[in-house]
Amino acid sequence: MADLQLNQIKKTYKGGVNVLKDINLDIKQGELIVFVGPSGCGKSTLLRMIAGLEDITDGELYIDGQLVNDIPPAMRGIAMVFQSYALYPHMTVRDNMAFSLKIAKKTTTEIEQAVKQAAKALQLTEYLDRLPKDLSGGQRQRVAIGRAIVRDPKVFLFDEPLSNLDAALRVATRIEIAKLKEAMPDRTMIYVTHDQVEAMTLADRIVVLADKKVAQVGSPMDLYETPDNEFVARFIGSPAMNLLPGVVVKVGAQTTIRLDSGVSVVSAIATTDSDLHKSINIGIRPEDLTPCETGEIYQARVDYTEALGDVTLLYFHAKLDAEGVVAKVPGIHMQCRDKVVKVAARPEKIHLFHNGQSMRST
Repeated sequence: MADLQLNQIKKTYKGGVNVLKDINLDIKQGELIVFVGPSGCGKSTLLRMIAGLEDITDGELYIDGQLVNDIPPAMRGIAMVFQSYALYPHMTVRDNMAFSLKIAKKTTTEIEQAVKQAAKALQLTEYLDRLPKDLSGGQRQRVAIGRAIVRDPKVFLFDEPLSNLDAALRVATRIEIAKLKEAMPDRTMIYVTHDQVEAMTLADRIVVLADKKVAQVGSPMDLYETPDNEFVARFIGSPAMNLLPGVVVKVGAQTTIRLDSGVSVVSAIATTDSDLHKSINIGIRPEDLTPCETGEIYQARVDYTEALGDVTLLYFHAKLDAEGVVAKVPGIHMQCRDKVVKVAARPEKIHLFHNGQSMRST
């Protein structure tokens, strides 16, 4: 029900501490946008600025074409779901969900209908007369979401809503949020998380924040398959993308890439004479490194292995003080430990970076 435009948004705290700078985003009605980034990157601060809980130092925020920089939170048409649930412990589920509607002086009939519909959507009908202390963590979070739903907001904001739940409850509640979005396709949702699985499975688009600004915006698979820079390449995906240093050289009449190990690499991303002598990194995702006998792109002794059932992680040069190389190999390969293993990668699976930026568009 709402478009959002963020134009040159900045946030500076007292003392000149700059948290966010030059944030430009266009969020369309009905999108589910996920903010991700390392701790301290400003993703929760940006969400709170949209909610009106943090002042905007500079820039403009529009909701449905209306400038809302100075509009109070309660008048922005926004509902927020917090990490800590923030439920009233002395109120039943029904009263927690109805509270904001009572404050808004809705009729009893309107309140009952809104609570009933939200409880049905979130499978909370049988819990309406219980207190929060009698609910599981997942049920409490659903109550918090239901409290937001009954307000019928233009925009839903979720601030790491699943981080307090155990692994099983996170999966179940994540599915509930996905179903909720399907049931409310015209509602705009903005979701903050540090969990890549949540971001990849829930988002229409992901906004990666780093160094106080937007590092890249795109669909989950766009960010995974065509990262714009080394930060996004390593932040999206687990284990992280491997980066191997090399240089662009001339071999006969053709330019090619030579790794620091001396191995020459063929990439689907063409290099030209203008790239000669550039120091670059080649990026390869762990699942794109395949054990081989010849034509290797990398070889080293396997320091450690982790069998995960369907795949095995092979760790090369795994040290605390240095980034090693990881290969993700189908099946169980525990016998590889302490052996020298050669791995190869197809040219189309190789990413090239110069000065931290993808060479795909340079």
